[in-house]
Amino acid sequence: MATAFVYVNDRAGGLSDWRMSKAMGMRETIHIPIGKTSAEAIQKFRGNDDSLQIIHQEPVNGGMILFTHRTSQENNSNLQVEYARKILFGWKWVWGGGYSIGQSSQFTAALDYMSIPELDHISTPFPMVFGHILDPSIKRITIEIKVNGKPVVSEAKLVEVGPEQVIWFVFLSSSATIPYEIKGFNDKGELITHKKIEDPNDSGSLILGD
Repeated sequence: MATAFVYVNDRAGGLSDWRMSKAMGMRETIHIPIGKTSAEAIQKFRGNDDSLQIIHQEPVNGGMILFTHRTSQENNSNLQVEYARKILFGWKWVWGGGYSIGQSSQFTAALDYMSIPELDHISTPFPMVFGHILDPSIKRITIEIKVNGKPVVSEAKLVEVGPEQVIWFVFLSSSATIPYEIKGFNDKGELITHKKIEDPNDSGSLILGD
């Protein structure tokens, strides 16, 4: 009986997909396919896009966060985060988001970022802030929020995903609220770039000296 309920809940177009569709404000129920692995679940949901390359996987409670980028966008800094949930019959995509930022002729970005808020009534590891480190002088990144008027600092995890390619990400408490402040530091601990985020769905770039 329990297995039957799990199947009805988690099958493509099932109850979990109905709840997700409602949370996304959709009138019709989306059909989220089941994969044998977290990577296969993402690839199936995204349509087996050959330009989508998985560059890092981060285990989280209940599932996996996958970082991907599109190899077809050579002149852009692009990064996508996908959350896949482990279920009885395999894996399912739950939520994600990404950005693509073109190179500027006016300045060279030190890092880029995107903020993903939590999803109402859907269990995810979000809110989260993530991005690329584009300037090697940045050795540490923090996200600072204020709780009851006092600063609370969350340390970013930095991961080398390729030659001279480093991503960073921070999982925030569900009680975290806008504004957030991104701070980047050099190897001496000096603050060399920072920016305040006022939008929970924001994305953009920081330059040195900001």
